[in-house]
Amino acid sequence: MTPKQLLFFAPMISKLSKNHKILCTSRNYREVVELSKIKNIDLRLIGKHGGSTKEGKLGSSIQRMDHLLDVIVKFSPDLTVSFCSPEAARIAYGIGIKQVAFSDSPHAEAVMRLSVPLVQKLLIPWVIPKNEFVKYGISEKDIIHYKAIDAAVIVRERSKIKKIGVDKTKKTIVIRPEESEAAYILGKTESDSIIYEISKEDKLYNIIVLARYAVQKKRLKEKFGKKVTIMDKVVDGKSLLSITDLFIGSGGTMTAESALMGIPTISYDAAPNHIEKYLVRIGLAERETNPKKISYLVKKMLNDNKDSKKKARMVLNSMEDPYLKLVEAIKIIKSPKKN
Repeated sequence: MTPKQLLFFAPMISKLSKNHKILCTSRNYREVVELSKIKNIDLRLIGKHGGSTKEGKLGSSIQRMDHLLDVIVKFSPDLTVSFCSPEAARIAYGIGIKQVAFSDSPHAEAVMRLSVPLVQKLLIPWVIPKNEFVKYGISEKDIIHYKAIDAAVIVRERSKIKKIGVDKTKKTIVIRPEESEAAYILGKTESDSIIYEISKEDKLYNIIVLARYAVQKKRLKEKFGKKVTIMDKVVDGKSLLSITDLFIGSGGTMTAESALMGIPTISYDAAPNHIEKYLVRIGLAERETNPKKISYLVKKMLNDNKDSKKKARMVLNSMEDPYLKLVEAIKIIKSPKKN
C-alpha cells in the first residue's frame, strides 16, 4: 500500500516465492508503482490511492474491495499477508481466508480499527507494547513481537545503488515532507517552514526534497523555486541516502533508515510514534520541531565529527529478521491445536 511496505515485503516475497505461489497486489500509487519497477516486483494493481479527503478514501476503498474480490476468489489463496490493509482484511475475513498482518503504526487509528480485529496473528516490533494494539480488538496472545524495527529489513537488503549527481563541494541535505494525505496527518505541512529555513543556506548546501505526491511536488516547486531540488523521479531511498550528509524527516520509515545507516538524522516528529521515540532514545536521531532551531541543529550536526555509523551498525546487527516470525506465525495458524 505504501513504498515502505513494498520495500519491507520485498525480501519476504523473494523467500516465499521459492516454495509458494504468490500474488502481490497494490493500488495505483505513484511511489509504489515506480519502486516496484526499480525492485523488479510484479504487482497486480487494483484500485487507487484515495487522496486527502475522507470521502475520497472511503470511495477508493469500496471500489478496491469490489475489484479485489473477483481477483482473490479466482486466485484462491490459503493465506493473506498484509501490513494491516483494511481492504485485504475485509476481503480475507469475508471469504474465510486466514490472515497474518504486520504493523508498527498503532497511531494510524483508522487503519488499525478496520483491520486489526480481523487478523489471526499480528506481528509488531518489540519496542511497541502489545496493549497499543489490544485496544483495537485483538487478543494479546495473538500478537507476536519481533526484535527489529521495519527499516532494518530495508537497510539490510542488498540493492543496486544508483548514482545521483550532486555538487560534491557542498554538503547534501535531504528533507522528506510528511505524509500529508495520510488519515492520521491530513493536511499538515510542517515541513514547509523547515524547508524555508534550510533554503536560506542554499549557497552552502545541496538541498534535496523528496516529495511524496504529485500535488505536493508541484506545490513545493512553486513555493521554493530553484533554491531547493525537488526530486522528479521516484528513487530507491538507499541510493539517495548514500549521498546524504544529513537527513531531515517526519519520523517515519526514511527517518529510521537514515538513522540505521548512521547518517546524522533530525526528526520533526510530524506523527509521534514508538519507533521514532526509540531512535531518539538510543541517540541515533535528534528530535526538533522548531524550524529555526532545526536550522541551527543542521549546522551543529554537520560540523560534529561524531561517528554514528559504528553505533548504527551495532544496533542493526542486534536486530532479527521478521521473516522468521512470519514463518512461525504461519505454522501456528496451520496447526492451532499444537500451539
